[in-house]
Amino acid sequence: MDLVHGLTYGLAVSLQPGNLAACFVGVFVGTLIGVLPGIGPVATMSLLLPITFTMSPTASIIMMAGIYYGAMYGGSTTSILVNIPGEAASVVTCIDGYQMARQGRAGPALGISAMGSFIAGTFSVVGIMLLAPPLTSIALRFGPPEIFGLLLLGFTMVTYLTAGSKLKAVAMALLGLLLGTVGLDPISARPRFTYGSVTLADGLGLVPIIMGLFGVSEVLLNIGAGVEQEVFHTRIRGLLPSREDWKRSAGPIARGSVLGFLLGILPGIGAIIPTFISYALEKRLARQPERFGHGAIEGVAGPEAANNAATGGSMIPLLTIGFAPNVVMAVLLGAFLIHGVQPGPLLIKEHPDIFWGVIASMYVGNAMLLILNLPLIGLWVQLLRVPYGILFPLILIFCVIGVYSESSNVWDIVVMLAFGVLGLLMKRFGFEAAPLVLAFVLGRMAEESIRQALIMSGGRFSILLTRPLATVFVAAALIVVVLPVALPPVKRLLRTVPVD
Repeated sequence: MDLVHGLTYGLAVSLQPGNLAACFVGVFVGTLIGVLPGIGPVATMSLLLPITFTMSPTASIIMMAGIYYGAMYGGSTTSILVNIPGEAASVVTCIDGYQMARQGRAGPALGISAMGSFIAGTFSVVGIMLLAPPLTSIALRFGPPEIFGLLLLGFTMVTYLTAGSKLKAVAMALLGLLLGTVGLDPISARPRFTYGSVTLADGLGLVPIIMGLFGVSEVLLNIGAGVEQEVFHTRIRGLLPSREDWKRSAGPIARGSVLGFLLGILPGIGAIIPTFISYALEKRLARQPERFGHGAIEGVAGPEAANNAATGGSMIPLLTIGFAPNVVMAVLLGAFLIHGVQPGPLLIKEHPDIFWGVIASMYVGNAMLLILNLPLIGLWVQLLRVPYGILFPLILIFCVIGVYSESSNVWDIVVMLAFGVLGLLMKRFGFEAAPLVLAFVLGRMAEESIRQALIMSGGRFSILLTRPLATVFVAAALIVVVLPVALPPVKRLLRTVPVD
């Protein structure tokens, strides 16, 4: 079955009334749980999995996939409006999206987020159709050394995530690394820094940390400033991006789409890391990097494109070799197996209706999400007019519900409140939260991958230099670190050299 015929067949399958309804329910629920802080697509897909027992396999997978990429759309809403990541992959959107809202530009921020997500989502679907087999073979070459090299490269981007002191950014990254060691040792399973606590034995959760650092801390900060005033006094104009906004955002959306798609294929990466790397890349390439952190629309467009493209990229290993590269795809793999369908090389031959139907439904679902989100921009923007005296309790309630629903552990709420206080102190003294979150996410994965690599090599670090892909990533990380330090002295030296 060639590409055009396959896509035509898939559209015919996805537009059947039952499958179309499943797609709409999936993207609508996904958007809703993306807007509600902390719940996330994994918990929602797990809760709704039993409902799919009575559905056809195709409708079931279409709905579950719709929840995933729908959550990526909705996650930016609360990040932009109230500085609370609706979904973990929207953490980076808080940095500039919330500042745009404070400047009265919430509409353009939400608009470029929706349009960028649509473009990136469509790009990822095209990528699935065209590049699935070759990209999957490359992904299979990624073992622990290659994963560590990639994560090391991600670490070098940490100083690009802050608009303030680079030294403070490094300090926050070190704190994030330390927090990532709490829990059981990834190799020996021995407890570390748990102090006898069952909650800490499972490690600190990402959701309580980001809810505390971004949501609770913002509430505490504004309470300290007084709650008599409304959230913002600026008049909100222009609910859609201007021509200048599009000019600034076109490049970041294109780069974020490619970057997110390629990284989404890799095992264990997910949608969070591509957003951090996309933001750091845009800040590095910007002519005026000082604008980032103060309402740069590029800081919204790039990461939002990256996280939506990553959802499509993560589908490739699942559909083509039956491998789940992240926890969301593991839940989706469960939905396949429940219906007696084994994803992998024979999926397109044995179940073409599922393979092409799911891919085509992602086209349809992205169009649905654009239609759903753009008209609602005006409604979301009205949240900015709600007085803080009313908005504070609602924000805290959403944070508590989101954190508790993640693991049903009341102590996670305590962890969230503790990080809320820490976040308040960080803001008071000029420390930013993004480097801490990035280091926390990467630290756990990096420790596990480097220790697995050392086990493979008998304790020799030379394995990082004997595997080509790992060597490329390590070398790139060194270049990123050395160049900013070495270039200024070299430039000064060249200026002093007399020219004949």
